[in-house]
Formats: sequence, structure tokens, C-alpha cells
Amino acid sequence: MKLLCDIYKSPKDNDMYLYVKKQEGLERVPEALIERFGKPTHVMTLVLTPGKKLARVSVEKLIEQLDQSGFYLQLPPQPEAYMQAVNEQNSKLAK
Repeated sequence: MKLLCDIYKSPKDNDMYLYVKKQEGLERVPEALIERFGKPTHVMTLVLTPGKKLARVSVEKLIEQLDQSGFYLQLPPQPEAYMQAVNEQNSKLAK
């Protein structure tokens, strides 16, 4: 099974991406998500095939999400635990 997927980048966060089926576009993405995401900027069109490697999500999970909800939101990776502790400490110092 092959699936054409459009990928959009958020202007609000460099590591936030929205995946949608090419033939559906953004029509199934909730308005509230678009408001939070910002005006989507098309980055690329990708052919999804089982077994294809993606950096942060399996193709099988991506296709499942696109079928169920019409979109997949890729959020920025979480900072490692030690970086979270450093950020928390720094925020306390700034007060």
C-alpha cells in the first residue's frame, strides 16, 4: 500500500510538523489545532510505504493515524531529563 502524504511546518515552532493525506489536505484538521499550529507552510510531499524509515515515527503508526483522524501532529522532541533539571534551575535563578 502506498500513500501520498503532505508535510507542513509550523511557523510557531521549528520542530512541529503536521502530516496529512495529500488527497484530503487540511480539511480534517480541527480548527483549534490550526490556530495553535499557526499558518501551515508546505514542506514536502512524501510517498509512504510499509517498511520505509522515518526519523520520529513508524510509517505504520503514521498511516494508522492518517486513516483514523486525518492528520498526525509531530511535536518537538522532549529534552533529556538532565536538561530539564538545568532549565528548571536556571528559571529559579532568573526570579
